[in-house]
Amino acid sequence: MVDELDAKGLSVGRHRVARLMREAGIHATKPKRFKVTTDSKHSSPIAPNLVERRFGEIATAPDRLWVTDITYIWTWEGWVYLCVFIDAFSRKVVGWSIDDTMETRMVLDALNMAVARRSPGGGLIGHSDRGSQYASDSYRARLYDCGIVPSMSRKGDCWDNAIAESFFASFKKDLIYRRSWGTKASVEEAAKEWIEVFYNCERRHSSLGNVSPVNFEHLTREALAA
Repeated sequence: MVDELDAKGLSVGRHRVARLMREAGIHATKPKRFKVTTDSKHSSPIAPNLVERRFGEIATAPDRLWVTDITYIWTWEGWVYLCVFIDAFSRKVVGWSIDDTMETRMVLDALNMAVARRSPGGGLIGHSDRGSQYASDSYRARLYDCGIVPSMSRKGDCWDNAIAESFFASFKKDLIYRRSWGTKASVEEAAKEWIEVFYNCERRHSSLGNVSPVNFEHLTREALAA
């Protein structure tokens, strides 16, 4: 909050902001408990864990490491599912897809969006959990076609995909938990606005020096060009 006010030209101390927020009844939302959503009970091949939580060590530049995961949101029309691909370097969502089933096509749609937007070079690691969608023949074939090396977390260990888990925690507490959702279409429309406009372009990340993913990538390019 202090950083956002400072960016708008308002110099206010942290203690004063905290006091004013208390007086106005404004407080940060708390994430709900983690719920396991991965179906790892399948006989498909499991890729080795090439990341082993070394996100910063591997993601030293854009498109070195993408992490992906799936979450779900309840609407009055039933469940809707969101898949994202996140660049671990900048925390930018480079591809995403929403569907009313958790079939592999949703993951492929999100992956194809990411590839079309970024045109990654060889050696990019695509890290996921052991879900059946990520172990499917069609997903692994698409990774191979794109020159992306598959990597998978250990079974039942959410910390092995902590960046994706952190994104979903922010997505739900900032957007989903603030209201009820009547239709699947309303979720998709709101998710698009939140991801493309707010999260990627405006939301500040402490791990990025309190700038947004888009600004972080821009500053990185400027530093390399200097």
